[in-house]
Amino acid sequence: MASDEHQCYHNELFAIFAFATCGGYSGGLRLSVDCANKSESDLNIDIAFAYPFRLHQVNFDAPTCEGKRRETLSLIGDFSSSAEFFVTIAVFAFLYSLAATVVYIFFQNKYRENNRGPLIDFIVTVVFSFLWLVGSSAWAKGLSDVKIATDPDEVLLLMSACKQQSNKCLPVRSPVMSSLNTSVVFGFLNFILWAGNIWFVFKETGWHSSGQRHAADTMEKQSSGYNQGGYNQDSYGPAGGYNQPGSYGQVGDYGQPQSYGQSGPTSFANQI
Repeated sequence: MASDEHQCYHNELFAIFAFATCGGYSGGLRLSVDCANKSESDLNIDIAFAYPFRLHQVNFDAPTCEGKRRETLSLIGDFSSSAEFFVTIAVFAFLYSLAATVVYIFFQNKYRENNRGPLIDFIVTVVFSFLWLVGSSAWAKGLSDVKIATDPDEVLLLMSACKQQSNKCLPVRSPVMSSLNTSVVFGFLNFILWAGNIWFVFKETGWHSSGQRHAADTMEKQSSGYNQGGYNQDSYGPAGGYNQPGSYGQVGDYGQPQSYGQSGPTSFANQI
């Protein structure tokens, strides 16, 4: 059970890193629009966004370089589904690992009672392994789309002033995505960790022990069959045909005293 406790600690730690690096993210970018008429320019257009990345709700003002009129624009895309799904998996994985740690430490007898605890633990571990794989893959794709949607060069294309060659539009600062990249890495690490735990949890179930008993019974039956079979009987011993006194061991024609050993000398003596 100590190994199970260590595995739960690792699950908790990796789950915390996963949802903290994703769910706690906030970033932004800065753009510059230099109009032909300098009085209409805006060299510091800040655009901030954060989890859950509903970018279509992120609005910002930009100059049109046509007098004092400004336009209100918004980023493109809604990537909240993949981000929230990923964070939800991480939160529930953390809570389950925490509860499993408590059970392993304080309720070992009830955990092993009727084999229900190990079976439930095994099924939940398989489910979380699958969810981590799906969630991490979906969030990796979502993060790729977030990077495209928040690319300063892509955002500049949304501004009408940047479509005029007389105006100069430049990116000033790009968003920092290192923590989001880390969240994807921790997502796949969680999948590897939970998938690796499947074998250790499976060994605690009755399925593994019954399989071992079945294999042991099979080997025992096979060994007993060889011991009782004809290979170990004394077929070549006294009961076998080869060790029984056969015709060659009996006193046959060749073993009996023949006439060559008896009548020869007698007839010769009579002749004398």
